[in-house]
Amino acid sequence: MEKKRVVVKIGSSSLTNSKGEIDYEKFTDHIEAIAALRSEGHEVVLVSSGAVAAGFKRLGYPSRPVTLKGKQAAAAVGQSLLIQSYMEQLGKFNIVPAQILLTRKDFSKKDRYRNAYSTLTELLERGILPIINENDTVSVEELTFGDNDMLSALVSGLVHAEQLIILTDINGLYDANPRTNPDAKKLDFLHVVTDEMLNVAEGAGSNVGTGGMLSKLIAAKTALLLGVRVFIGHGKGRMKLLEILEGKGDGTYIGGDALPTVTNNKQWIALHSEISGKIHVDQGAEEALLFNGKSLLPAGIYKVEGSFEKGEVVEVYGSSGLLGKGEVLYSSADLNKIKGKRTDELTTTAAIAVIHRDKWVKV
Repeated sequence: MEKKRVVVKIGSSSLTNSKGEIDYEKFTDHIEAIAALRSEGHEVVLVSSGAVAAGFKRLGYPSRPVTLKGKQAAAAVGQSLLIQSYMEQLGKFNIVPAQILLTRKDFSKKDRYRNAYSTLTELLERGILPIINENDTVSVEELTFGDNDMLSALVSGLVHAEQLIILTDINGLYDANPRTNPDAKKLDFLHVVTDEMLNVAEGAGSNVGTGGMLSKLIAAKTALLLGVRVFIGHGKGRMKLLEILEGKGDGTYIGGDALPTVTNNKQWIALHSEISGKIHVDQGAEEALLFNGKSLLPAGIYKVEGSFEKGEVVEVYGSSGLLGKGEVLYSSADLNKIKGKRTDELTTTAAIAVIHRDKWVKV
């Protein structure tokens, strides 16, 4: 089998028991499967939930806390318990783990995004197993990923993984809720994730985790946009992850053969950057951007909104509405001086393109 870079996401319901404790039978099963995957030469990044679920009992909570301070306190206790367990169990296979806690700000700030990529790449090159979780102890609601399903999708794009494996307590996706509808049919393969599928999906699947099938579908849709195929399902035994890579997994495979290759810079622009302004373009510029793979030139711009600096990200609008967004090579002040001018009319020695095609993404 071709050696692959794989992101494995383990949810709380697949890692802990209903009392909030780490279930060591489940835990050991995951560890052995990860070790088997690595022994075959595959690179693995693990996105692991379980910090809040593992910690709330130690704080005296009868169930998963619902308040922000309760969740953060449980995460503070549980994260250390979780990584300690990983270190002990992975050590039996001579695997060295590295703990990485991320927040949305680590993705929204371009330098931190690049640093995260550099760190993960270095760890993988040195044979280390990165174990990633959201930094629940300091995250606030507006700056969270929502759940680790989305975090795993974004990480799989960041490291350019070939496969994202989302392990859950249900064996894949169904056309209806199998817990309430006995006629629900399992979906073994999906080319894409449609809006209709998102409407059918239900909420959280257990009282331990935060991500139900809806969040997994949204995460899968994001991963596909980033060029990563997805598996959602479960398994048992040390061979389960290898079986999933071989197409024999008990779950749903999502993604066809023709997936895009998305650079880290375009990923950051598309999913993480903050919008600093708007640019309005004419029909010619719209066609050049959408259909001809061209850069945006000053001549096609007739209106600039907002105040922004060189290197910031702006939205681009045409006759059909929002076209996409990109990183500008001019400040708004300088752009207002040259908008609508042809190249031969410009006296500037700076870059001619306002948004280079390599720093542009369509919506």
